[in-house]
Amino acid sequence: MTSPPTTRRVTKVDALSSSGRAVMGQSWWRKTWPLLLAMAFTLGLLTVSVFTGVADITDAAGREFVWITRIPRTVALVLAGASMAMAGLVMQLMTQNRFVEPTTVGTTEWAGLGLLLSYVVLPSPGIMTRMVVAIMFAFVGTMVFFAFLRRVTLKSSLIVPIVGIMFGAVVSAVSTFIALRYDLLQMLGSWFAGRFTGVEAGRYEPLWIVVAIAVVVMVLADRFTVAGLGKDVATNVGLSYERIVFLGVALVAVVTGVVTVVIGALPFLGLIVPNLVSLVRGDNLRTNIPWVFLTGVWIVTVCDLIGRVVIMPFEVPVSLVLGVVGAAVFITLLVRQRSAGAR
Repeated sequence: MTSPPTTRRVTKVDALSSSGRAVMGQSWWRKTWPLLLAMAFTLGLLTVSVFTGVADITDAAGREFVWITRIPRTVALVLAGASMAMAGLVMQLMTQNRFVEPTTVGTTEWAGLGLLLSYVVLPSPGIMTRMVVAIMFAFVGTMVFFAFLRRVTLKSSLIVPIVGIMFGAVVSAVSTFIALRYDLLQMLGSWFAGRFTGVEAGRYEPLWIVVAIAVVVMVLADRFTVAGLGKDVATNVGLSYERIVFLGVALVAVVTGVVTVVIGALPFLGLIVPNLVSLVRGDNLRTNIPWVFLTGVWIVTVCDLIGRVVIMPFEVPVSLVLGVVGAAVFITLLVRQRSAGAR
């Protein structure tokens, strides 16, 4: 005789575990689909960048041109935009100030001074030599600014970027004097006019260094977040605050030096992106990093596209378009902060 089939009674625990898995699945999808949509938008924007220009890319010569110029340019847009946005985010955490980024504290100007001196001291420095010197000067200049902030108590956070811009203006004046003395003024102007016009295969590859910096920032995201809460909080949880600040400044210096040598200055990018992301998503560094990367790519790519089409077949440097957009956002943030403080 065959025994009757046994039926398993569904218990309350089983029901709760299945509903819990369903809720977790829905929560994961709710958090993931906006990022997937943003990545799809990014791919579409980069595709537009590849196919925007005056050259005919339909024939064999045009397809070769795409691989020599258009695709390297698009990759450079991604790397430079994401890395400078990330540098601004890290610097804002280290200083606990939303108006700080490499171009508002003099880091870019210091990198440019190092780049200029490499040409003055050495007859024909290679790109790696220029990058190393620019990174060293960017690091030293940023540490000087941090030391100034520690010694001087500023009553308002709005004064910090103003002091940084003044600090950078002094460094820029020194660079201009040296450039005039050694007949390098035109070269200095071309360095600070950030543009992607000359990016091609064989000239943009040093930008891949910033990928390693991005990985380090993602690994240490929690430490940077805690350090951004202040020295007392970081010390109470057992974090070496001084070491994290030193590492953060070093990473920002590397990114700024590499981008300055290969592309030039990208003003206000590190200021715009973290503030826009924080307004929407809060201040969690780990969850904000992908959005900071993507938003940096969006802004740089859109500004580059505007520069390419506004006076086609000529180009406006992306730094000019970005400077106009960044200045407008910077002033808006300053007014918004002042209004919030008045209330």
